[in-house]
Amino acid sequence: MTSAISERIPSAERREQILGAASLVFGERGYFGATTDQIAKAAGISQPYVVRMFGSKENLFVEVLQRALDKLMVSFQSTIDEWKAEGSPAGEDDGALHEIGRRLGLAYVNLLEDRGILLSLMQAFAMGNDPVIGERAREGFLGIYKMVRDQVGFSPDEARSFLAEGMLLNTVLGLKLPAEYGKDVCATEIIESTFRTKLQLVLDIAGENA
Repeated sequence: MTSAISERIPSAERREQILGAASLVFGERGYFGATTDQIAKAAGISQPYVVRMFGSKENLFVEVLQRALDKLMVSFQSTIDEWKAEGSPAGEDDGALHEIGRRLGLAYVNLLEDRGILLSLMQAFAMGNDPVIGERAREGFLGIYKMVRDQVGFSPDEARSFLAEGMLLNTVLGLKLPAEYGKDVCATEIIESTFRTKLQLVLDIAGENA
């Protein structure tokens, strides 16, 4: 896309275009492995335009992280609101907290449709020593914990287990284990156990990115 063509796209749309591309590039390559030139090429615009809009790679990564956190929190909030509107029903095999945990887990996996979200979160969580990115990542992680503790009613142990499952999901994706599905017995077992009813979605996305 040329600079002249890109100028005709509304600013908000251009911004989302760049953040979506940056989310994928940062998610795949990490903060230090990614460059603004790679991100510009993925977004189909010029590298100077990316720098002009965001100022620096650090600023761009922080906005990618904020985008991922916002999308995650909106998805969780919608799921919680729907569950409460239904009277906080219990699942078939367990209590109400098991059911909302199951629903939130499905909502989390559904974010895979924007693959960069979960991978960029994982990259951010690994940068706890960075004074800027680490602080924002901690705030976001604790915000998720506070949401499931206060709005859902999870105990500290239940919240820990829920977040631990999310970290496992990110690890499986980061390692590209879905590419080993059906080839390695252990990989197949852990993938099936982790994604369950969303297995086919994960395998389809893995195939698209092979």
